Amino acid sequence: MEINPSEYKILIVDDVMSNVLLLKTLLGNEKFEIATASHGAQALEMMDTEHPDLVLLDVMMPGMDGFEVAARLKANPATAGVPIIFLTALNSTTDIVKGFKAGASDFISKPFNREELIIRVYHQISLVAAKRIILSKTEELKRTIAGRDKLYSVIAHDLRSPMGSIKMVLNMLILNLPAEKIGQEMYDLLATANQTTENVFSLLDNLLKWTKSQTGKLSVVYQDFDLTSVADSVIEIFNMVAGVKKITIEEDKPAEMMVKGDIDMIKTVIRNLLSNAIKFSNAGSKVQVKVTEKDGFAIVSVRDYGCGIDEESQKKLLHTDIHFTTFGTNNEEGSGLGLLLCQDFVSKNGGKLWFESKKGEGSLFSFSIPLKK
Repeated sequence: MEINPSEYKILIVDDVMSNVLLLKTLLGNEKFEIATASHGAQALEMMDTEHPDLVLLDVMMPGMDGFEVAARLKANPATAGVPIIFLTALNSTTDIVKGFKAGASDFISKPFNREELIIRVYHQISLVAAKRIILSKTEELKRTIAGRDKLYSVIAHDLRSPMGSIKMVLNMLILNLPAEKIGQEMYDLLATANQTTENVFSLLDNLLKWTKSQTGKLSVVYQDFDLTSVADSVIEIFNMVAGVKKITIEEDKPAEMMVKGDIDMIKTVIRNLLSNAIKFSNAGSKVQVKVTEKDGFAIVSVRDYGCGIDEESQKKLLHTDIHFTTFGTNNEEGSGLGLLLCQDFVSKNGGKLWFESKKGEGSLFSFSIPLKK
């Protein structure tokens, strides 16, 4: 690491003026900025005015010795991080241990060797320099993350509302304008626009919720609710989306399944799993939604018989550090965000998310949520 000594200040504390002058000369020749104090009380006062990066501290001083000065520096949050090198003629194990307990970073024995002094000082300064870089990069990263999250949130907020309106209009049009009225070609274009709008709206919704979740602004609101009813409401919406690809949604659910969790988060999970199942299913096939219970948990499973996921790609799913996405059977594009959001929401609700898949045969995604006690 390249170090510019002139950017670092060293405070020399010693009651013997000849020692101070020698140290000041040696370290001044290295281009370090130097401050000096002749006793412990003065050194403590100078910490607030000089803000040194390193303290060379004599142990044997009248009044307040070096051990006490070090202890006071380490007890003060403003100076606790400043490294201290003790200059001492004491070299017994007891004295060394006492020094390290007081907060010493290193020891230099008197009389000291010039080369040893310079090496030990540079070593401590290099640690200070590394700490500066880490703090600087950390702050830069925090600003970058804050800016990214703000951007994501603004995009999602500003686009979600108008996209929701467009989605409603297209839904109404495709329901009231069958191919017999407007012709097959026009109907196919309308169906494509409807599907694209559904995908974009889903992406914006996921993006907004993911941002809130990662920034701690999305809290879990626990309540008792009927999981069967929630699944029914989501399936009802997706029946039309599935119908565009002539996919049948089959249901296997009890009349009622009371669970405890955040109803909006669980709706989002079911919506994403069902959306993916339809996206990766072939036209004319089926998607199965099943709700069961096991060991105090409700289990929701969504199975499709579509393209499936190869073994290599399966390793990339559900990892926040890997961006992975693929296209649906009608070239529907995904963001790779939906499953990560599902995993996050299920975990926040005290459950787990898992999957099974085989290339060319389809996939089965399942998650658990605690039953109402």
